[in-house]
Amino acid sequence: MNSKYPFDPSIKHHFIVALGLAVWVFVFLFFTEPLDVSEFDTQEKLIYMPLYGVFTSICYLITLPFQAWLYRKKNQKWTLGSELLQFFFLVVLGFFVTRSVYFYIVMEQHPNAYTIDYFAMAIYLPGILTIFPIIAIGRWSFGKYKDKKLEDQKIEIQGAGNYESFKLLLNDLVCIQSSDNYVEITYKEDGEIKKQLIRNKLAEVENSRPELIRAHRSFLINPYHFKQWKTGNRKIFAVLSSDIEVPVSKTYQPIIEEAVKSATE
Repeated sequence: MNSKYPFDPSIKHHFIVALGLAVWVFVFLFFTEPLDVSEFDTQEKLIYMPLYGVFTSICYLITLPFQAWLYRKKNQKWTLGSELLQFFFLVVLGFFVTRSVYFYIVMEQHPNAYTIDYFAMAIYLPGILTIFPIIAIGRWSFGKYKDKKLEDQKIEIQGAGNYESFKLLLNDLVCIQSSDNYVEITYKEDGEIKKQLIRNKLAEVENSRPELIRAHRSFLINPYHFKQWKTGNRKIFAVLSSDIEVPVSKTYQPIIEEAVKSATE
């Protein structure tokens, strides 16, 4: 349940999923004619079947604020459990909406309308099983597409070994510190500060990653994470994200100031 699941928070892509859902529901009902749909003539089917598709699509869109809340609550980390909870919320909401459409609009509260139990088991449940693949495939596909785009945007910090490297998004990298024959990479992941050791020299990393700025003989910083300057004991420090303090040599201070100015423009 806690395993990572492909997810795309883009509203635009969820509108596409909702549109595909509306079309699929209409096509499925119009051509397969489940239960008493076959009793409608063509004109009635063209009136009521798109209505079911539109309301199903609206149900999906209504769940997006809950999805956004859940995404923020989990620090922008989406899991299989999150996906199942989102779908459960959609199923419950969809039941009340489709039942209302059927009873109040299609049947106009007719006494011979299906009971709520029969509607749930014989109509709604098969319908959910029919549309679930469309929702799951659409959401999973957009999630994988987003993951691939993020992977393509990652930079690679090469190690001294042939197979030693570390990949991450540039904006997640906070700073890099020299540590004997290694460099210690400080970065953000899911809102938390983490560290990774790679066998290499700081000068080699500096040459390969011009986006990083030398702050001290033992430090490279990412100007994107600069917050403010701090002085103490006649020393200058750059305060980065999560209040990480990095010593700054006076030689490099003007370079950092210029880089920070460029990064914030």
